[in-house]
Amino acid sequence: MKYILIDTYNLFFRAKHVAGYNATLDDKLGMAMHMMFASANKVIKRLDVDHVVFALEGNSWRKSYYPPYKKQRAVKRQARTEKEVEEDALFFETLNNFVEYLINKTNCSVMLAPDAEGDDIIARFTILHPDDDHVILSNDTDFYQLISDNVSQYVGTASELITINGTFDDNGKQTVNKKTHLPKQLEDPKWLLFEKCIRGDTSDNIFSAYPGVRKKGTKNKTGLLEAFDDKEKKGYAWNNLMLQRWTDHHGKEHRVLDDYERNCHIIDLTAQPNNIIESIDATINWTVTENRINVIPNNKVNFGFMKFCNTHQLLNLAKYPKDIVIWLCKGYNGVLTNGKT
Repeated sequence: MKYILIDTYNLFFRAKHVAGYNATLDDKLGMAMHMMFASANKVIKRLDVDHVVFALEGNSWRKSYYPPYKKQRAVKRQARTEKEVEEDALFFETLNNFVEYLINKTNCSVMLAPDAEGDDIIARFTILHPDDDHVILSNDTDFYQLISDNVSQYVGTASELITINGTFDDNGKQTVNKKTHLPKQLEDPKWLLFEKCIRGDTSDNIFSAYPGVRKKGTKNKTGLLEAFDDKEKKGYAWNNLMLQRWTDHHGKEHRVLDDYERNCHIIDLTAQPNNIIESIDATINWTVTENRINVIPNNKVNFGFMKFCNTHQLLNLAKYPKDIVIWLCKGYNGVLTNGKT
């Protein structure tokens, strides 16, 4: 089986920027709807996907575990103008209508775990389907850590498919770095995860475990590369870096290892708490079970799509419905594992 795992919120709200600064609200909402279908359809046709999964956002467990997590976004929301608040409300209402349509009128799988993010669902879905192929539709670099022999990522803004063997354009040709003129190649996902857990993530307000640490060490100081190479053995280089201490601007002392382990817990998409993993797995299991039981006939899927396009003025999509309706009809026929190794 081959699945496309859609980071729904990431794709939907990107339309705000794609539509352009001078676009009307109706234009933006219409663009969001159009992009959801068109972007998914582009990847599904190219890669011959068997089933489509839409991952939604729940209340993130990370905010309880680490209060600063994405806190700057809450501050930004509070600073919105009245017009921006109204616009956001309409975007969420439109998204909810889209989700309800997918659940009730298609055979796609739509997954929402109460205390988990869409990233968590996507990660667990790949773990529960180890013998299948997965393509993640998202612009979020957090997913790089999941890329492997059977997991790739399509980045819509660049029109690139990132795989463990290289990055490819829509014609299947390997893309080239404009600066080095060499074929683009993703760095080792394990290294990328390690580096991010050390450096933190400013976009999610996750603080660095070791501010200012060098990637490559010097004669007198261990760098990240040396520590990473020593990660399995936990020898001198690893301990030399991890046992370092530093003091923040509040005068609080930190040990690198403690903050690194904290960041791993937040950033590593395979390191959720056991109760969260159980909740996500239950969500996935329930969704695919319901999908098998409540199969919607193809003619009803087709009628529902045409009606949805008419309601939301998606005239261009309604002209050529066949390609999209094909994958809206495809139900789940996979096999779940218990996700344990």
